[in-house]
Amino acid sequence: MKCMSTRFKIMFVCAFLGGQLVAQPITEVAPPYNIQTVTFQVNNQNTVPLFALGDAFKLQFDDLFGNEANYYYQIIHCDYDWSPSQLSRNEYLGGFNDQRILDYTNSFNTLQIYSHYNLQIPNKTTQLLVSGNYVIKILNEDRDVVFSRRFIVYENLVSVPLQVKRARNVQDVNRKQNLDFAVKSPTILFQNPLQNVKVLLLQNGQLNTGITDIKPMYTIGNDLIYKYDVETQFWGGNEFRYFENKDVRVATNNIARIDSNGGIYNAHLYTDEARKELPYTYNPDINGNFLVKNIGSERNEVEADYAWVFFTLSAPSYFDNKDIYINGMFNNYALSPGNKMEYNAKDAVYEKALMIKQGFTNYQYCIADANGNIDQENALDGNHFQTENDYFAIVYYKENSQRYYRVIGKGQATSIDIIN
Repeated sequence: MKCMSTRFKIMFVCAFLGGQLVAQPITEVAPPYNIQTVTFQVNNQNTVPLFALGDAFKLQFDDLFGNEANYYYQIIHCDYDWSPSQLSRNEYLGGFNDQRILDYTNSFNTLQIYSHYNLQIPNKTTQLLVSGNYVIKILNEDRDVVFSRRFIVYENLVSVPLQVKRARNVQDVNRKQNLDFAVKSPTILFQNPLQNVKVLLLQNGQLNTGITDIKPMYTIGNDLIYKYDVETQFWGGNEFRYFENKDVRVATNNIARIDSNGGIYNAHLYTDEARKELPYTYNPDINGNFLVKNIGSERNEVEADYAWVFFTLSAPSYFDNKDIYINGMFNNYALSPGNKMEYNAKDAVYEKALMIKQGFTNYQYCIADANGNIDQENALDGNHFQTENDYFAIVYYKENSQRYYRVIGKGQATSIDIIN
């Protein structure tokens, strides 16, 4: 009896702990130094990773070792919170997983050698069957994860009219942008929308700063209405900075000088000044995106060269405050040690050199604490309601009987059309 009692207790504890185990969200793995220029593309253009179900897109990256290494990919379907969904692989993926990337080419006529990898989805061995959040992992021959990226696949089942407005609270009216939107469908009768409908709001496609868990404020018939004052606000930020080195041998836009010390080209940018205390100045950008371009080449993906780009920032009021990072779509807005600036006490400036593929590149400076929390309120370049930003509203829905969240639609708007 004593033995049976002990066994029962062990079984009870195990059952209890098993009930407490909850799938953890999958976080992106940043690539190592040799992996550069990771990007999603549609029609050979870099894009925010939002794709309609059934549409084709590509994942591309470069390996600076240039040794034609073998890389493999795995795709995982996730729930709204980026934890693995309850679907089995055969339910969300047609064909096979864990396949080798077969399309790769070595660079041509570049000082920095690299191997360029190109993965198209869907392909003859892999098709996505359902909408939702996805994580793609790139693995080496030892099946270790080299890096991973998140992307979203949606269906066009609802319309999402989206409008950018100025903030409604006086203290932020000149610094924030607010989103008003609705979710409308002539075919879906929403079941328990307060629980089953979820929305993700993105500014310029940045998943790491998205606003989540927004519930409908009220409904009109089957329309879900979102008209919040605070919950759907973003800091306006400022226009992205940029440099252009389509001709890697010439100092052009925002590049002070070029040299080739160390075997590859070095582009030294003009010193940037913090813009927090300056008034807003209209300066068109591409909202953090970048363009790979060698002005004299036919195949930019393998003929564009790499250069060390030297950034210098004068921001004396931020010294010894928080860490300062350089980011943009070119490095997935990563707050990694490789993107953190170092303070030069002699010249009283922040400095950093990054290896970036030539072309046209948007970038920004952001400040964050040791835990990676971005301080957007005290942004180094300030916040302005006039700043031109792209916004996305991604709508998730799970019926009472379903085991995963579908992405049933998206809305898109730009703050160029901002209203009071």
